[in-house]
Formats: sequence, C-alpha cells, structure tokens
Amino acid sequence: MRPVVPFVSSASPDERQSWREALPKALDGIADVKPFEDLTEDQRSEARVAIVANPNPANVAALPNLVWVQSLWAGVERLMGELPANGPKIVRLTDPQMAETMSEAVLAWTLYLHRGMPRYIAQQRQKVWQDHALERPQERTVGVLGLGKLGAAAALRMKANGFNVLGWSRTEKSIEGIACRHGRAGLLEVLGQSDFIVLLMPLTDETRGLLGQDELSACKKGASIINFARGPIIDTAALINKLDNGPLGHAVLDVFDEEPLPPSSPLWDHDKVTVLPHISAPTIISTASRIVADNIGRYYEDGTVPPAVDRERGY
Repeated sequence: MRPVVPFVSSASPDERQSWREALPKALDGIADVKPFEDLTEDQRSEARVAIVANPNPANVAALPNLVWVQSLWAGVERLMGELPANGPKIVRLTDPQMAETMSEAVLAWTLYLHRGMPRYIAQQRQKVWQDHALERPQERTVGVLGLGKLGAAAALRMKANGFNVLGWSRTEKSIEGIACRHGRAGLLEVLGQSDFIVLLMPLTDETRGLLGQDELSACKKGASIINFARGPIIDTAALINKLDNGPLGHAVLDVFDEEPLPPSSPLWDHDKVTVLPHISAPTIISTASRIVADNIGRYYEDGTVPPAVDRERGY
C-alpha cells in the first residue's frame, strides 16, 4: 500500500485546486496525495511527510508524527514562526525555474526605472509631451541585497545586460564577475553607490527593519528601490519619508507588511510608488511538482530528508 501524503493549505481556492490536480499526477506511483480534510484519523497519525502551502498551524499539529514538511513556497518565515522548534523539519521549495523567473522580474522592473517609465506615466496623466535624456546601462549601478540563489541569479542577469552590479550579503560571499560587499559598512557602501537597489534576502530577525531611516538616508540621491523580498525588511514609514523628502526617487514594491495591501495604505496613491500584488516570482506548478515528487520519492526510497531550514539562521 502506498503511503498517504497530506496536502495542507489555506491558499486561495483556485491555487489549492491547481495543486490538487498537479501533485497526485507528479507523485503517481510514489504516494497518494490527499487534502488534509479528507484524511482519516489513522492516515493523520501515519503521515511522516506533508506538503504545505500557507497551512493552518492547527492542521499541521494534527499530524503528530511528521518528520518533515515540504513547503510549496520559497518563503518559510510563517512556518518557522508557527511550528514549534521541536516540530517537523521545514524544507523550502528550491526550484531553479524560480531563480530564472525572479531574475527576469528584476531585469524588467530595473528597466522600467532605468527607462524612466514612472516619469512618462505621470506625464501621460498630465498630457505632457516631453522626452528626457537616456543614460546607458553602463552608467547605472544596480545594488543587489541578498546573494542567495535568487540574488546571485539576478546579479548575474543585470551584469549580462550591461549594468554595473554591486552585491551585498550579511556574511562574506563571492560571485564571479560581481563586486560583493558584506556587513554594515558594506551595506552603506552599496546603498550610497547604487542607482537601483534590489532586495532579495529572506526575512529573519537580522533582516527585519534592515532598511530604516539611517540606511535609507545613506542612499544615493535619486536612487530607486525594488523590494521583491519581504515587506518588513523596509521600515514603511521611513520609506515614505525618504520618498517625500529625498534622497529616494521611486520604489517598486511587490511585498508588504500586510498582504493584500489594505485600501487604507498610503502606498496605493503615492506618486513615487509602484504597487505590485506579489507577482515577481510566482511558483511554476509544473516544475515545482516534479521537484516535490523527487524529494518525497527519495525519502520513501532511502529515508533521505532534503536540506531543511536552519531555525537559528531563519533560512
């Protein structure tokens, strides 16, 4: 008899349905995937691995003998906050396609800023016909904050498209062809030299509030920020202040302290803010399902648990 793998999710109905169709096909011959609500008491007790997407923590707790959970998202900060420290290991989704998708988004929105699209959009609303001088990519610097797989892919893509690139991480890292900095001094250096600042690090105790009043004040005059990481990494009040009073010129925000972004948020109507509904790097269900199937297949074959999140580091 094949093992039963619970699928635990409180994502949107459409998203849950898409996964419910894709996962059983990908795991055919390996395990039976069943929604949490369809499990018997015995199946809940026997489950050793679960697939989760924004799960209700009470449902995960109702699977008492889990060894590990496979997240369908790269971000796992909510899981870490809700599951006990002695609970199941948390495996984040590591999909090479996600790095490709994210680097594409970084390129797209960097070019949006580089080519002055916010200015031209404002001119259209005012019915102003006026062109502006265009600088070459070689004359602009992109600072990528966070040099994990997503950040490294984005940095290399920016370099390949002609931009000067600086990379920053909390601890020292090296990427061929990219000037990398680290630590507090390195952060201030990158902020002070970058025309476009891209956030791609995980949310941890160390990165929460990383960019506050002091850090944003250190940014280059007219610099723009692209946040594709997590909302709480930037102090929103400080961001609005620096957009209003300098030195910042624009912010492209795909992540927020609260999502969906409440209608009352001042970010919606700010003329120097572009709001995106968390779409920079959506999970590609077809490729992610194959990765999940490979991970679970190896576990049931020889007991191998994929590399899990380090609870102390937060990623």
